[in-house]
Amino acid sequence: MGFFERLKDGLSKTRQRFTERVESALFRRKIDAQVYEELEDALLAADMGVATSQYLLERIEKEARKQKLSTADQLIPVLRQLIVDILHENPTAMNMVDTGLTIVLLVGVNGVGKTTTIGKMAHYYRSQGKKVMLAAGDTFRAAAIEQLVVWGERAGVEVIRQTTGSDAAAVIYDAIAAARSRKVDILFCDTAGRLQNKTHLMAELEKIYRVITREIPDAPHEVLLVLDATTGQNAIVQAKLFKEIAHVSGIVLTKLDGTAKGGVIIAINQELGIPVKWIGIGEQKDDLQPFSADEFAKALFPNETLSSSEESMDDK
Repeated sequence: MGFFERLKDGLSKTRQRFTERVESALFRRKIDAQVYEELEDALLAADMGVATSQYLLERIEKEARKQKLSTADQLIPVLRQLIVDILHENPTAMNMVDTGLTIVLLVGVNGVGKTTTIGKMAHYYRSQGKKVMLAAGDTFRAAAIEQLVVWGERAGVEVIRQTTGSDAAAVIYDAIAAARSRKVDILFCDTAGRLQNKTHLMAELEKIYRVITREIPDAPHEVLLVLDATTGQNAIVQAKLFKEIAHVSGIVLTKLDGTAKGGVIIAINQELGIPVKWIGIGEQKDDLQPFSADEFAKALFPNETLSSSEESMDDK
């Protein structure tokens, strides 16, 4: 089974709660106030949040008037295109340097799958012929170091680590030196995820940034925030917090296969302006893949035909 089919399966819970509910509410009905109320309920049920739901409703009503739509089922392709437009607003491609070392920092609270994500990314880029190294920068938890070592062995990549309680910035410094000497292409750096003491975490991340930029001025090239899709709107809260304390450039959304709250992807893009760059739909090494807005929309609305992704609603 290809990744798209797995994505379609993984989004089945979200699709059942959202898309099927939307299609049921809008099927061959005259457009009226009740239609928009039921559509809003469907958007909120998929964890798109109040702000994003209101934004979509306003745009849908505008398009319905502009296109002189008469029946509610005509709103479905409008909604789908608006979602695609939102997901295309922010670039999803990874920022990788053409030559030399690319440094990717991963941040996020404990329990979201951060360490597992790093291991899967290592496997992904190793399968593309890249030389990869991992840095065990979450020195707060011994389990995080041990788990990263296990994933490093699975992916066939070296892990730079120190003992629990060591200075995280020192681990990253050693990893950069080792990566340079071994001609590594990509260095993935794990970090601690405790938000109970935000001040401490901020100070630790700032120190890591100083070390990285001193060694490689234009790095880190990506700061990826790992979020658990099953937490729904709480993922938005976490994203806002990390946006304040870290230079987040992209989102990794894990556990999409276990939730009906996949609509949070749209809310993250629309409310925070941070692109989702990777999605996880399972436990296997290949179940983490780069995010595609068009494939996501196709999996969410399997019965709709999408116009060109470049043809946004503003162009019509």
